[in-house]
Amino acid sequence: EFKQWVLEDKFPLGRPAFEAVGVTFVEDVAPYELMKLRILNGGHAAIAYPAALMDIHFVHEAMENPLIRAFLAKLTHDEIIPVVPPVPNTSLQDYATLIESRFSNPKIGDTIPRLAQDGSNRQPKFILPSTADRLAKGLDVVGLSLVSALWCHYFEGTSDSGKPIVFNDASAERLQKTAIASRQDPLLFLTLDDIFGTVGQNELFKTRFAKALSHLRTHGTAQTLQSYIDGHLAAT
Repeated sequence: EFKQWVLEDKFPLGRPAFEAVGVTFVEDVAPYELMKLRILNGGHAAIAYPAALMDIHFVHEAMENPLIRAFLAKLTHDEIIPVVPPVPNTSLQDYATLIESRFSNPKIGDTIPRLAQDGSNRQPKFILPSTADRLAKGLDVVGLSLVSALWCHYFEGTSDSGKPIVFNDASAERLQKTAIASRQDPLLFLTLDDIFGTVGQNELFKTRFAKALSHLRTHGTAQTLQSYIDGHLAAT
């Protein structure tokens, strides 16, 4: 069972020996929080939309799908971890492996609809900061752009099998309207400035996003994931 408690060791009146039950005490919790936001929460945000588009209901079932599992692994190791600052006494690779194990645990019973909800709030917190960091360093964003394209495609309203998608997002009406309009111009979705900010104005991101969205619409989710895994998506 996955659990992680990290606390700053700032108890002026003393404290019980919480470390005896697995609590980690640190001087500064911020690096640990950022690691969680980028890898755990970012991982949730990454698998939510391909799984929804492929009619997968449970998170552990998504991880049983070899394409989604390989997509998450490649995205995490190639694009997310390289822009996560070092965390004291922690291997980011080992943490990612632990998170993958957590996602795969059927006893948790977490659902894809829960992960897919409130994307207008979660994408700017969990995905786009990694995208922004990579762009600032001059690094490519093929996989992270694909996550954004999957989110857009999800808001077109039907899964790959044609089933209607039920949205749970305060901005759902605006997102769906913009996603549908982007069929004429993919970059319209990136004009949601309150979500994408300056990332949506970056030329490399716009190119990668448009290619990924076009591939999704033409070839579907499974084939697009395979293209990314094989390293071909950027060239399509």
